[in-house]
Amino acid sequence: MTLKDKKKKSLVTMEWKKSLKKYVEKKKSKVDEEQAKAEEMQMFTELYHEWKGTDNNHHLKLPRIYDKLPSEEEPLLLKLREESRAVFLQRRSRELLDNDELQRLWFLLDQYHTPPLVGEDQMINFEDFQKVASEAGPKCQQFFKSSVFTKLLQTDPYGRISIMQFFNYVMRKVWLHQTRIGLSLYDVAGQGYLKESDLENYILELIPTLPQLNGLEKSFYSFYVCTAVRKFFFFLDPMRKGKIKIQDILACSFLDDLLELRDEDLSKEMQESNWFSAPSALRVYGQYLNLDKDHNGMLSKEELARYGTGTLTDVFLDRVFQECLTYEGEMDYKTYLDFVLALENRKEPEALRYLFRILDVQQRGHLNVFSLNYFFRGVIKKYAAEIPAIQEQMKLHGQEPVSFQDVKDEIFDMVKPADPLKITLEDLVNCGKGDTVVSILIDLNDFWTYENREYLVPETTDDGDI
Repeated sequence: MTLKDKKKKSLVTMEWKKSLKKYVEKKKSKVDEEQAKAEEMQMFTELYHEWKGTDNNHHLKLPRIYDKLPSEEEPLLLKLREESRAVFLQRRSRELLDNDELQRLWFLLDQYHTPPLVGEDQMINFEDFQKVASEAGPKCQQFFKSSVFTKLLQTDPYGRISIMQFFNYVMRKVWLHQTRIGLSLYDVAGQGYLKESDLENYILELIPTLPQLNGLEKSFYSFYVCTAVRKFFFFLDPMRKGKIKIQDILACSFLDDLLELRDEDLSKEMQESNWFSAPSALRVYGQYLNLDKDHNGMLSKEELARYGTGTLTDVFLDRVFQECLTYEGEMDYKTYLDFVLALENRKEPEALRYLFRILDVQQRGHLNVFSLNYFFRGVIKKYAAEIPAIQEQMKLHGQEPVSFQDVKDEIFDMVKPADPLKITLEDLVNCGKGDTVVSILIDLNDFWTYENREYLVPETTDDGDI
């Protein structure tokens, strides 16, 4: 190699070393810069949490907004959830007043009552009310609030409340909490509502504790439970979601009616008017069996036509079988129960909702002239079939034949809808005469009674004698 070539190679090597050195310094500078940024961010985060009073893992302590329920493929999680709920409910149950504690509370109220007596009712003023609170124990403190005293205060000139009213208030609260805990034990999902199967299990296990149901055969239990549960779901689940809130069950009067069967001396009249009583359940089921002429356990339209006095119109029955759940064109006992509950409680909004759906032939969310005329013609057809000479009879008594125009005007006058051409469900419920409107459109007897209401009212003299 010549000297020139050696010099040239030496220059190239020096340039390569210089470039490599610059590259290493640049790389090191970049690493130092990134490291500095990371250290700066770490310092900022530590100072931020220090000044804000939080730690680096604060996000792990935030409550979950949604926690997915364990599936059937996770038996251990399901069991853990079930056990934890049971422990929680037991703890809540222990927080309630038991019979001995309620009795002691009554003795304290009696001891500190404030004279004078008003009849046989003992009274207590706020000062003595607080004395009872100081001795009643920690479980009772929730009842001895000034807001409770004010709520029960009425017109006593001495500013006192009735001891009996206060004690009944406490008893009612304890009963509500006990019942809520009892119902919650059947809430399999733990979400605050009961499905149909949950409520069926609750009522089935309740039967032995109700003396008024002692006479029921065990073979009838399943039909009784079905009859009882349908009333809860018909009125508390009108949108047919298949579940009802425990809170709604407690708020309605149905549980009171059911637990009324604990009274061994319940009168015959009270039993007959109570949907949950044995006579009532046997009556409804007996009617179903009597209608079922072919004994196949289901009702056809022809069989259902004999319901009650047999005066429901064919048009209405056709619509029932179009809108309600049927099996190969026949109605089962559960669907029949909804039908009975609707017809026996026509004043109730839920019953009107059920019947409105049937009357809304065009499924437009309202009744118009076409809908009313459709059912009116069904009534007239029933008239012609049942009483062929009805029009002639009316003429003999000086009555004009029934006119749809007159009936339509009377219905709109009764309802007074917001839209003069349409009647909505809300209009029907708010007018207070929705049961009358529905009845004259679906039942021949009710239509005839309404049309002849003036002639059916007994005439009275000036002295009020008939």
